[in-house]
Amino acid sequence: MSDIRVLIVDDQMMVREGFSVLLNAMPQITVVGEAVDGRQAVEQVAALRPDVVLMDIRMPRMNGIEATREIVAQDADAKVLVLTTFDLDEYVYQALRAGASGFLLKDASARQLADGVRVVASGEALLAPTVTRRLITEFSKLAEAPRPPALARIGDLTERETEVLVLIAQGLSNAEIASHLVVAESTIKTHVSRILVKLGLRDRTQAAVFAYEARLVTPG
Repeated sequence: MSDIRVLIVDDQMMVREGFSVLLNAMPQITVVGEAVDGRQAVEQVAALRPDVVLMDIRMPRMNGIEATREIVAQDADAKVLVLTTFDLDEYVYQALRAGASGFLLKDASARQLADGVRVVASGEALLAPTVTRRLITEFSKLAEAPRPPALARIGDLTERETEVLVLIAQGLSNAEIASHLVVAESTIKTHVSRILVKLGLRDRTQAAVFAYEARLVTPG
């Protein structure tokens, strides 16, 4: 199994160097580059093709939200993991809507950081921590209506697909959903893929945000 390639994006050199040292010390993770702002991050993603981008939100020239939006548009395989100082941060919520796969607090331990990178690289959403679900719950109450094209396609989902979407929004992994519904994990993977295609969404993180905004899951 090849190493997970990581790009670190932060306008503070000490933060970049600190995360780089922590991640390079972890097995099967390699930091392939750094960027000082969102614009440079977009350029580095195009040049280096990392698996995971650790993205700060508040940066000069181009912030992390705009950079996330550009990166996921140009590279369907890139996964963005947002870094923030505050747990209930509207900027982080906007980054999740823009296509980020999850977020971590900057004071996360080395193991939490490495685990977060691995979870996102594997294609899962980093939604298990209660703080992430609290963030989505809090800001989805205030969010504008879901993207109209996606909202119009809710009716295209089967009853089982709607059930799976709700469980995704509650932070369950494919394995946990399979156990809950007493079906094979491969069946859940198929349901998730169909849900994303039908709703025109990038990944399960956007699916979770969408489920809250569409009121398929009751906030609170």
